[in-house]
Amino acid sequence: MKFFILAKLACLVLLVGCGRYFGGPIHPVPKVQQDEYMVVEDDGSVTYDFERLEISLRPLTDGELNRQFPTHSIGGATATNPFTFGDWKPLGESFTPPKYTVFLLSVKNYAYPKVRIDPARMELVSTTSRRTYKPLTFEELVEYYYSQAQAYTGNGYDDYQERRDLLRRYLYRADFAYSGQELEGYLIFPLLAHDVTEFAVNMADVALRFDFRDEPTATADLTFRYQRQVYKGYQPPSELTIQP
Repeated sequence: MKFFILAKLACLVLLVGCGRYFGGPIHPVPKVQQDEYMVVEDDGSVTYDFERLEISLRPLTDGELNRQFPTHSIGGATATNPFTFGDWKPLGESFTPPKYTVFLLSVKNYAYPKVRIDPARMELVSTTSRRTYKPLTFEELVEYYYSQAQAYTGNGYDDYQERRDLLRRYLYRADFAYSGQELEGYLIFPLLAHDVTEFAVNMADVALRFDFRDEPTATADLTFRYQRQVYKGYQPPSELTIQP
């Protein structure tokens, strides 16, 4: 919960003082630095492509997430987009800071009777520092937004319900992807520290085959590698204030 309770306070603290850090967009590292069977796509995805099983991971910008949920991304501090701060801006500032680190996970299974990816078996590991991040769970996110509800009735609770409904609908769940099925959903990591400029998202124990009790008998460990530029200054570069 420490990631949530201090989220907005941390943003405000970072917005004062001499010199601030601004994380740029996340991009895949070149294909030659990716693992075997990994493909770097034009849209910024890294895709594991083997025997008609495709597992793609694409970093999302706040601009994309705001466009995905336009009616939930307006209203300043009352915006109900659970993945961004919407159009809220800190007092005295002209830009909106990021809230989380968000990826779209897509699975296309045309190779196995069923496969399963469990977000609880993932972690984001920095290769430029010793930092490690786990995906935030539905329960953690809901608890954070519940703490923001001002009352059990009225606008505060209504806003909480809207965020909860969006999280339930769009977060990636550890469901089976059966043969011929395609699944997708969001992975939400905490906001990355300024010293995280290269990192890997590790997926452990991707289940490919199962016994009669649905216990995995064959698994794979996958790694998706990314990088970003971090800027230092008093204001973010102009390209970061325009959300594409």
